[in-house]
Amino acid sequence: MLNAFAVLLCLSATLAWFTSRFLRIPTTVGVTLSAAVAAMLIVAVDSVVGSFGLRAQAEALLLTLDFTTFVLNGILSILLFAGALSLDARLIVEQRASILTLASVGTLVSTGLIGAGAYVVFQLVGLPMPFVWALLFGALISPTDPVAVLDLLKRAKVPARLEALVAGESLFNDGVGVVLYLVVGSVAGAALGEHAADPTLAGAVLLFVREAIGGLAFGAALGWLGYQACRSIDGHAVETLITLAIVVGGYLCADALGVSGPLAMVVAGLAISYWRERAFDEATRHHVEGFWETLDQVLNILLFAFIGFDVLLAPTTGPQLAASAALIGVALAARLVSVWLPMRVLLRDAGHGRYTVRLLTWGGLRGGIAISLALGLPMSPYRSTLVTATYAVVLFSIAVQGLTVMPLVRKVAAASPH
Repeated sequence: MLNAFAVLLCLSATLAWFTSRFLRIPTTVGVTLSAAVAAMLIVAVDSVVGSFGLRAQAEALLLTLDFTTFVLNGILSILLFAGALSLDARLIVEQRASILTLASVGTLVSTGLIGAGAYVVFQLVGLPMPFVWALLFGALISPTDPVAVLDLLKRAKVPARLEALVAGESLFNDGVGVVLYLVVGSVAGAALGEHAADPTLAGAVLLFVREAIGGLAFGAALGWLGYQACRSIDGHAVETLITLAIVVGGYLCADALGVSGPLAMVVAGLAISYWRERAFDEATRHHVEGFWETLDQVLNILLFAFIGFDVLLAPTTGPQLAASAALIGVALAARLVSVWLPMRVLLRDAGHGRYTVRLLTWGGLRGGIAISLALGLPMSPYRSTLVTATYAVVLFSIAVQGLTVMPLVRKVAAASPH
């Protein structure tokens, strides 16, 4: 595994250098596209010179690293904590109603709409599957990835309040989406005979409440513990180590307790951000924030490179490609409705600008969480179809939305009060 990670690290560094040197696009988008093109070239070379075995070697490397473990049990905790730490927690608290409504109601609506749309699409192309499995696709594809669009927001100098709304919604819907995936996955697993007893509605609700509410509460406790530990000493190396231990150890503890690790990391990061002025002196804060910012950027480059290379692991057929193309539109339409509905019905007096819905819709990029959840699906007759559809939606999101969202970001920046 260490050798495989070393290869991935070197390839990611090469692609990041190439993107920064020759392409005038966000690094994460450029790295993903470059890696995907490299993966396609490997397939092409292997088809011409089959005895060379380049594709088999690349696939063996990717399987050794295991994308699902790499993301869900590896870097996800760090990325979510770092993202939350970089935000102004006071602005998140001010907009807590909007953020939590969009992350909860919006994700539920998106999951239902995509699940229903996927069920119909798969039937039409001759790939019928149970509705619960289509709903599982809705749960894994609904979470959005804030990384690329946040980079654009910062470049365009979008007001901090709007930046906090976009980032906060994305960070929390990541956690809610993972919880929904676990709940729906338990039902889908039971349909395959993987559980001794069929899950009940009350059991599913209890699982959701335990994971979500328990994760929020545990994250708050972790944040408070980290704050108390850091404020009691003065030393940037030790305080940085404390925050790292809170993330890595806290994520393991959350898993052992049966609560949502992603939600816990978001809340812990926001808690440290909220108390940062009292927890750290100015010099220490500079070191701690610099460490997490650098770690966040490096791991995101690795993640997006992995996404591109993982195209090799997505088997495809004609009907699967047809369904995937249709589901790109379904996912976009569901994202629009899931943002517009809460904004217009529940948050009409929240004072959001006219471009907010459009920004949240087109800037709601899918990323590593969706792919890691898809690759983590249990073996079934439907797994290959769902993995292919997930890759299609994610790659379209990164390549098309990620490269065309900048004009919209500029409009938002120009129309928003600074």
